[in-house]
Amino acid sequence: MKIISGNKVIYKFTNLMDHVEVISSGDVIKVKTNDCFFQQIYNEEQVLTEIDYDRLNPATGPIYVEGAEQGDLLQVKVISIDVANKGVAAVVPNEGVLGDQVSKPMIRVVDIIDGYAIFHGIKLPIRPMIGVIGVAPAKEDGEWATDSPWKHGGNMDTNDITAGSTLYFPVNQKGALLALGDCHAIMGDGEICFTGLEVPAEVTLEINLIKDKKIKWPLLETDGYTMVIASGNNLDSALYEATSETVKYLEGALGLEWEDAYILTSLAVDLKISQVVDPKKTIRAAIPKYIISTERLIQSL
Repeated sequence: MKIISGNKVIYKFTNLMDHVEVISSGDVIKVKTNDCFFQQIYNEEQVLTEIDYDRLNPATGPIYVEGAEQGDLLQVKVISIDVANKGVAAVVPNEGVLGDQVSKPMIRVVDIIDGYAIFHGIKLPIRPMIGVIGVAPAKEDGEWATDSPWKHGGNMDTNDITAGSTLYFPVNQKGALLALGDCHAIMGDGEICFTGLEVPAEVTLEINLIKDKKIKWPLLETDGYTMVIASGNNLDSALYEATSETVKYLEGALGLEWEDAYILTSLAVDLKISQVVDPKKTIRAAIPKYIISTERLIQSL
C-alpha cells in the first residue's frame, strides 16, 4: 500500500497541479492529512491571530491516477479514517453563523478517548469525516483555494463523507489529481461556529476509474442514499443546483417526464445543509436507494 506523506500539501486546486504520487485504478492507499490549522494550535492559551494563516486548510496531494482522462469519473471509496487523540475547536469574531455575537476568540483542545470526544464532561461519539477532498477543477472554472467548495469538490464539509461512503468526482484533467485534508472527528450539519473538531488523520482510500461518464457536481454514496453535493454563493443557489441535478438524474435514469421527476423529488428526496461557513455554501440532495441504486444512476449517465 502506498502511503502519501502529510508533508506534501496544496492550498489551491488548479487545473495544472504537480502531482506528488502516481497510483493505478484499483489501488488502496493511505493518505496522512493535517488538521485545518496544520497543527499550529496545541493549547488553549494560544492567540489565534498569531498563527500563520497562509498555512490554513492544507490538502495532502495531489495524487495522479493513471488512465484518468477528462470525461471520466473518479470513484473514491473511504475505507477508514483514523484520527489523533486530541482535536481543536475554535470560535472567532465575525466567523460562523453567529459571528457577530462572538465577543472574543476562543480555543478548545478536546481529548478523544475510546471513541468519544470529551467536551466539558459531555461524551460526544466521534464520527470522523473528511472536510476537504477534490480533484483538479475544469480550466473554465478557474482556481479554487482549499477553503472553498465547487464542482471539483474541495471544502465540501459534508459529514456523510465518512468511512464506508463512496465519492464520485468529475475528471477534468489527466490523472484527476486528487487531494484531501481538513478531517474532523465530529461535526454537525452546517459546521455552525466555523470549525468542527479539527484533527490530523490517516485516511485509507480505494481509488477506481469509471470511464466515459460525466457529472456536473460530486456525488456521494452511502448505505441508503446517493447524494448530489452542490455549492453556491448562498443557500438558495446551492439548493437550486442540487435540486436541478437531482431532477435531471431521475428523469434520465427512470425514463420519467421532467415534471414527474420533479414531483418524485418532492416526495422522496431530502435536502440537507452540509456547511454554511465557507466562502460558498454547500447543500446535498439525498436520493433514496429504494428509488434507484447508485450503480444504475451512474450507468444512465
